[in-house]
Amino acid sequence: MKILLRNAKLADPERNAQQTGDLLMEDGQILGAGGHITVSDAEIVDCTGLVVSPGLVDMHVHLRDPGFTEKEDVLTGCRAAAAGGVTTLLCMPNTRPAVDEPDTVAYILEKAQHADAHVCVAGALTAGLAGKKRTNLRELMEAGVTAFSDDGHPVENSRIMAEAMQEAAELHMPVLSHCEVPELTAGGKMNEGAVSQELGVPGVPAASEECGTARELALAEALQVPVHICHVSTKASVALIRTFKKRGVPVTCETAPHYFALTEEAMRSKDANLRMSPPLRTEADRRAIIEGLHDGTIDAIATDHAPHTPAEKEDFLQAPNGVIGMETSLAAGITFLVKPGYLKLTQLLYKMSAAPAKLLGLPYGGLMPGAAADVIVFDPEEEWTVDPEKLHGKSKNAVFKGMKLCGKVKRTYYAGRLVYCDQPES
Repeated sequence: MKILLRNAKLADPERNAQQTGDLLMEDGQILGAGGHITVSDAEIVDCTGLVVSPGLVDMHVHLRDPGFTEKEDVLTGCRAAAAGGVTTLLCMPNTRPAVDEPDTVAYILEKAQHADAHVCVAGALTAGLAGKKRTNLRELMEAGVTAFSDDGHPVENSRIMAEAMQEAAELHMPVLSHCEVPELTAGGKMNEGAVSQELGVPGVPAASEECGTARELALAEALQVPVHICHVSTKASVALIRTFKKRGVPVTCETAPHYFALTEEAMRSKDANLRMSPPLRTEADRRAIIEGLHDGTIDAIATDHAPHTPAEKEDFLQAPNGVIGMETSLAAGITFLVKPGYLKLTQLLYKMSAAPAKLLGLPYGGLMPGAAADVIVFDPEEEWTVDPEKLHGKSKNAVFKGMKLCGKVKRTYYAGRLVYCDQPES
């Protein structure tokens, strides 16, 4: 059946274009976008005052499936994705078992056939994410992975990392690196600094991330192979990446909404739902992240969606790191980047759709005829308060809980199928 989105503000980040007009979809494809489209046999949706854009591509998600399905699974994670306007996601390999064998890849992809979003899989760089033995990257690629990463763990052995980066480059596959020096991070619960000292809480020094980032940049330059740096959170990391980019090193990176929205000051509440790795940093770091997004040093925005059960998050010091974020990422971007004037809406959407799609080699992120009908409809002005009980995943560890955000997803279409529709409260 044809679906016509009538009189929308069409935002195409791939072309950096905005116009008011219609968008027509059928059989999982966009048939037309722009101007007044006349059609007699379509479901017509009035989108007056609403923005229509490509679905978001979240290149850093933990679905916890297999092995930790009490926290999330492929289907519930994709329901949360749809509610946040995410139509494509890359799931990380720190499952049980880890995604280090073709059978595990096959399990995820099979389950994803019934999901409400495209699920791409990151295969592990090392067996069991232990950092000691490289996986068979070619075998994992042939099984269907989209990228390689040991996210959740750094690959501590530099030779193993170098060899993996070289092989991945030969396979034309991206490598996503979790940059951390475990000896520096060990025991830390939040950013090491004035607030951690005041609270008497063990800290994680910024140098842990920065030393790991520096190694990956040095390897990429020496080997002349690409690397993608995950969840950048510090001022020095941004400066390092900017410098190496200017030297022509093939490096890209991402950050997450909590790093441009929040700081270590939020940790005074000792709420474990604000703990993640890397941790919330200082105001100077937050400003550097925003500048990195503004000047193009930071290529993409991803959520690092990491569900944990309420029981796990009860104790501030004992809780595991990780926060959920797919349902709030677009609103956080509008609230903390677009409204203050740091990015235009199309620039935000580019970093959340077309850019991550390009980094992963995926054909998404535009509204051109023939493109996939992965489309979201949202109101950039609607304010709403984040209530974890109203979110769609299994876990409730929302980093923005209780906060008022601006920008609300109203409809999400995945392959032309309506997978989410915001129902106003009666």
